[in-house]
This record gives sequence, structure tokens and C-alpha cells, in this order.
Amino acid sequence: MVKKPLRIATFNVNSVRGRLPILERWLSDSKVDLLFLQETKVVDADFPEAAFSSMGYQVYFCGEKSYNGVAVAARESVKGLQVRFGFGDGRKPDFLTRVAVAEAPGAFKFLNTYVPQGKEITHEDYQMKKKFLERARAFLEREAADAPFAWVGDLNVAPRELDVTRPENKKDHVCFHADIREKFAWVLSWGLTDLFRRFHPDAVDYTFFDYRLKDALSRNVGWRIDHILANESLMSHAVACFIDREPRGWEKPSDHTPLVADFRM
Repeated sequence: MVKKPLRIATFNVNSVRGRLPILERWLSDSKVDLLFLQETKVVDADFPEAAFSSMGYQVYFCGEKSYNGVAVAARESVKGLQVRFGFGDGRKPDFLTRVAVAEAPGAFKFLNTYVPQGKEITHEDYQMKKKFLERARAFLEREAADAPFAWVGDLNVAPRELDVTRPENKKDHVCFHADIREKFAWVLSWGLTDLFRRFHPDAVDYTFFDYRLKDALSRNVGWRIDHILANESLMSHAVACFIDREPRGWEKPSDHTPLVADFRM
């Protein structure tokens, strides 16, 4: 029996309307079946749904003005997809514009999140970030055991020194501090594998390049904070995982670039 290919991607677009030309250009060639977006930064009434439809995607979204927002775009080849927003654990806030759950029952489940950045170590948002990761772990324990599963998105954690330029200068950063990396590792210890590192154990490659740093892309000065983290059931189907740096070099790009994974399901 020939297994069907499935290509997924995660991309923090930093405004879906502002990055629509990037998405149209990239999706025309990338052959992505299931796309997970973060920081769409648009209320639902203004989401460019028609543009996705013209590209052959059904899109599900939950957003707010100028901030947050998550979406899932799926080609017709992805059958039986169901999408809901928020952790659904009865706690507040439910993070409707930071969490999307996409499931094809009996086939796969994906948790798409935009994890809070945290601002500063002393800021209350940093504590919220830790609690968000704890709720992600609870989600895994509650919902991720029975099917091929991955946690994807802008997770705002660089797990290892290899994942950030000049780590010696980032020890107090909210995306690299020892305690947030420990918290992140604890979530993964539930049974998730970093797919990019599975295929590229020693690569110095990043998904985020700060606008404020001149020539960050060409100098390869960045962070690997966007991830695809798979359980054993899904990992057994994985055949590739890579960072597509090209869109970051196009006109008016996001500060992130897509992370892509291929599976034979």
C-alpha cells in the first residue's frame, strides 16, 4: 500500500493581511497541505478568507485587532478536518487567539499555538508564559495520546545554545532563560520529539530574524523558536523537516520564516 504524502508548515506571519503577497507567492510553489499561522493580527470579519479560497485552501481563524491571532489553512486533500480554538480546559483565559486545535479523527491531531513571548523576566507576562506551557502539557496528557500528534507554532523558546546566535548574551532573555528552557523540556518529556533536530541535529539555522538587526538573514543572526514537535506515532511517518529561509528575504517579509515537515501517512 502506497502511503499518501502530507506536507505541513508553521509560519508566524506577523500580520496575515500585510504578508498576503508573501503567502500567495510561497504557497503557489511550496505544496503545503496544512498550514498553521500565528500572529494573524486581524479581526475575523477582516480575515482575507477569499484569498485563501482562491489558492485552494479552506481556512479557519480566530483573531483580534493588531495582536495575536491563529489560523489553520487546509487543502481539499485534507479530509475530515475539524478545527477549534482555545485550550478547552475550562480555565481563563482560554487563549482563543493563541491556540488552535486541528484534528482529522482517526488520522492526526495538531496543536497550533502562539506562546506568549514574556516581555521581561520580571514581567507578569513571563509568569503567564510559564503557565501557558503548563497548560500545553496538560493538553498533551488529556488529548494527545491516541493519535499521530504534533505541537506546532511560534513557541517562543530556543531550546539549546545551538538555537540562538551568541547564547552567552541571552541568558536573561525570556525566550532563553534557563528556567523557561527547563519548563519547555518538561513539556516535551511527555513524549515529543523536535522534528527539525531529528533531521538536522547540528544545523545552525533559525526561524526568526529580528527586523532591528541589519542584514540579520544574510549574517545568519537569529533564533530557532518556531517548532514542530511530534509524538512517536507521528514521528514514525516523518520523512523530512526543514526551515525555508527564502520568504524571509522577499520584499516586506515577516520577521519569521516557515518551518516545513513532510510525512507519509
